[in-house]
Amino acid sequence: MTFHCISIDEAKALLDKGGITIADVRDIDAFLAGNIENAIHIQQDSIEGFLAASDKNKPLLVYCYHGHSSQSAADYFVNQGYEEVYSMDGGYEAWRLKY
Repeated sequence: MTFHCISIDEAKALLDKGGITIADVRDIDAFLAGNIENAIHIQQDSIEGFLAASDKNKPLLVYCYHGHSSQSAADYFVNQGYEEVYSMDGGYEAWRLKY
């Protein structure tokens, strides 16, 4: 199993549909400056709690600054047993410019 890279428009459609977990893997300052509504901020020190608390059967959208780091994070989540994982191409910067 692998993750899927999707555009910001595809990510928006998934979010509008609902039932998806959103993981922001940027640093805390960037997260506090702006994030996608309902996103969960994940850092190295909080990942174990996230893994324990989140539903691995729900779709998971991962984003970072520009869509690069989120790909390795998405791969990590697939390896942790998440069934449906997406990495958002363009990251939060592309999202912020459009939405």
